[in-house]
Amino acid sequence: MTAPVFILGGAQSDFAANWTRKDKTLFDMVADTTRAALDDVQMDAAEIDAVHVGNFAGELFCGQGLLGGFMGHVDPGFEGKPTSRHEAACASGSMAILAAMSDILAGHYDTIAVVGVEMMRNVPGETAAQHLGSAAWAGREALGARYLWPAMFSDLAEEYDRRYGLKYEHLAAISKINFDNAKRNPHAQTRAWQFGEGSFARDDEANPVIEGWMRRSDCGQVTDGSAVIVLAGETSARAYAAKRGLELAAIPRLKGWGHTTAPLLMETKLEKSRKEGGYALPWTRKAITDAYARAGISGPEDVDGIETHDCFSVTEYMAIEHFGLTAPGEAWKAVEDGTIAFDGKLPVNPSGGLIGLGHPVGATGVRMALDAARQTSGKAGDMQVEGAKTFATFNVGGSGTANVSFVIGV
Repeated sequence: MTAPVFILGGAQSDFAANWTRKDKTLFDMVADTTRAALDDVQMDAAEIDAVHVGNFAGELFCGQGLLGGFMGHVDPGFEGKPTSRHEAACASGSMAILAAMSDILAGHYDTIAVVGVEMMRNVPGETAAQHLGSAAWAGREALGARYLWPAMFSDLAEEYDRRYGLKYEHLAAISKINFDNAKRNPHAQTRAWQFGEGSFARDDEANPVIEGWMRRSDCGQVTDGSAVIVLAGETSARAYAAKRGLELAAIPRLKGWGHTTAPLLMETKLEKSRKEGGYALPWTRKAITDAYARAGISGPEDVDGIETHDCFSVTEYMAIEHFGLTAPGEAWKAVEDGTIAFDGKLPVNPSGGLIGLGHPVGATGVRMALDAARQTSGKAGDMQVEGAKTFATFNVGGSGTANVSFVIGV
C-alpha cells in the first residue's frame, strides 16, 4: 500500500430480517444501514465526499438499478455527491471497496461511504437460484441442474476428491463451526436455528442433498442484508481521531489487497489448474498472496483471524489451503486439529460466515471488512478473537472468477 486507508466504522443490518415481510424495500435497507453507519462514526452525510455501492442483481430481484440515486433520499447531505455502483457477483461489495480505496489513494476524495446491499428473499427460492445463476456462463454451465451454484461447487468438490481425496465429514465440521459461531453474532440469520443429531451428517432426511456433494448444511443462506463502512485517507482520519480524542494508530486500516479475475467457465479454471498442479484455484491463491505481500506480511502466521467466503462448505475448505494454513490436499488437518475453530490457533469466520451469518450477495464483501475492522479494534463483542490485531478476508464472485482479498488491522 502506498498510503494508509482507514476504516472509521460502519454498520450492518440484521441478516435474519425478511424485509418484504416487514413491508420494506431495497431503499429502506440502504437508508437504515447508512444512517446507522453515520451514527457509528458520529458523522453527518455532508462530511462524506463520495459513495460507492456494491450490488449484484438489483434489477433482477427488485427491478431497480441506479442505486446511487437513493443516497440523496437517504439524507439531503448526500445530494450532489458522486456515486458509483460496482458489480462482480458475490464479490460486488469488495469491488466497491477497491474503487473507494483507489479514489482515496488517487487524491480524488478523502472520506467515502461504501454501501453493500442485496434483497433476495422477495422471490421464491428457485427464482432466486435462477437470478444468482446469471454469474455463471449462461447456457454453457451446470446445464440441467435445478440449483446451479450447489451443482457447480459440487463439481469442484468432485474434482478435489479426484486429486487429493475428500471426506464429507470434514465439510460437515466446517459447517457446524460456522453455525456455532453464528450463535454469538446478534446479526446472524441463523442465530436462533436449532439442529438435530443428523443435521451435519449424510442423513437424507435431516440433511438432504441439494446437488451432488452439497447438502443443506453445506450451503450459504439466501439473505436480505446490507453493510456500510466509512473509509478515510490519512488527512481525514487524523482529523477524525483528533476531534474524538482517539489515537490514529488505534483505527483499523486496509493494510493490503489482492484482486484477480479468472476465466468465467469453471471447467476452464479446472483444466488450467490440473496442468499446473498444486492449488485448485491459483487465481484465488494469487489474490491472497498479493494481499499478504502488499501488507508486508509473509502469510497466515502473521494473521489473527480470517473472514472467508463460505458460500458452500467446500469453498471454505479450499480457502484453508489457499490462505496457506495447510499445503494443497491437506485442509483436513486444520479442521481436525481445531485450528479454524473459534478458540483455535487461527479462527476462520468467527462471524458465522455466509453459512451461519448469511449471504446478501452485494453486501458480503463490505460486511467482511466491517467485521475485520471490529475484530482488530476490539469491538467485536461476543465474537471477539482475543488479542486480534490483523485479519484477512477473501471474497469471491462466481466459481472463483472474481477474487478479492484484504488484510485489515491496526
